[in-house]
Amino acid sequence: MRRIRAAAAALLLVVSAALAGCSSTGGKRAEEARDAAVSGKAAVGTPRWKIAMVSHSGEGDTFWDIVQSGAKQAAVKDNIDFHYSHDKEAGRQAQLVKAAVDSDVDGLIVSLAKPDAMKGALAKARKAGIPVVTINSGQEKSKEYGALAHIGQDEEIAGEAVGRELNERGRKKALCLLHEQGNVGHEERCRGVRKTFDGEVRNLHADGTNMPGVESSLEAELQSDRDIDTIVTLGAPFAPTAVKAAEGAGSRAETVTFDLNDQTARGLKDGSIGFAVDQQPYLQGYEAVDLLWLERYNANMLGGGEPVLTGPQILTKKDASTVQKYTKRGTR
Repeated sequence: MRRIRAAAAALLLVVSAALAGCSSTGGKRAEEARDAAVSGKAAVGTPRWKIAMVSHSGEGDTFWDIVQSGAKQAAVKDNIDFHYSHDKEAGRQAQLVKAAVDSDVDGLIVSLAKPDAMKGALAKARKAGIPVVTINSGQEKSKEYGALAHIGQDEEIAGEAVGRELNERGRKKALCLLHEQGNVGHEERCRGVRKTFDGEVRNLHADGTNMPGVESSLEAELQSDRDIDTIVTLGAPFAPTAVKAAEGAGSRAETVTFDLNDQTARGLKDGSIGFAVDQQPYLQGYEAVDLLWLERYNANMLGGGEPVLTGPQILTKKDASTVQKYTKRGTR
């Protein structure tokens, strides 16, 4: 009996040591993978696949800088050769997509701000057997055009969230600033605001590449209609301009905005911006690259073919200090 007990105790010690070793090794491997990604080393041993992202961004668009930062971080982790290109003109964006297909990429990430112009380019990718993920805009056309998934926020739902927030704040008349003609996502945002807002919503179209022109257009509208109590901008870079326009017009209209950057976070903190709707662009870039890697490596798919939503998340003054440390480093 004593011999049986001794043998059992010895066996227990061996098993415990083995389990401890596995736990230690697993934890160490997890830490090594995390540290590798942060330091710019691949955390996986898969082949080096090539993924291209083609967006509708114009020059100097800080929103797409954040998208890229997420994509690049995931690319490092997943051992991906990542390439980024962009053009705000839909026809040229489509040409960039076709060029990526011709370069024999292993995966494509595409925004569909003006989806009709992109249909032929995505058909070419599908014919070449290149998997596509759409991000940010074009959710309604993503599946029809053969994309594996769409990653972003539902723009109309985001607009509805803004409308409800304006109701909570007792607002009566809002001006919705559309800064890019033909962008379906922008139209959806303003339509969503109109759907849930109990007050009146007016659209104002302006050329977003001409910021002084945007400011003067807003100022003129605010001077001509003193009942406007809210300016809704559809991109974070336009929020400070709207604040200046209200000051110039002697208007007490509050500026609220879609999207987030460091300047917007500062505006939330000092109260010059009422709230921001964050669609988490870093997450859009990161998850798009990661999803393509997972599909190629293990035939995994997020969302079951339905859109993978990254927003909306409404941020107010109370959130400013938390998010500002991330906006400063360019990841929010």
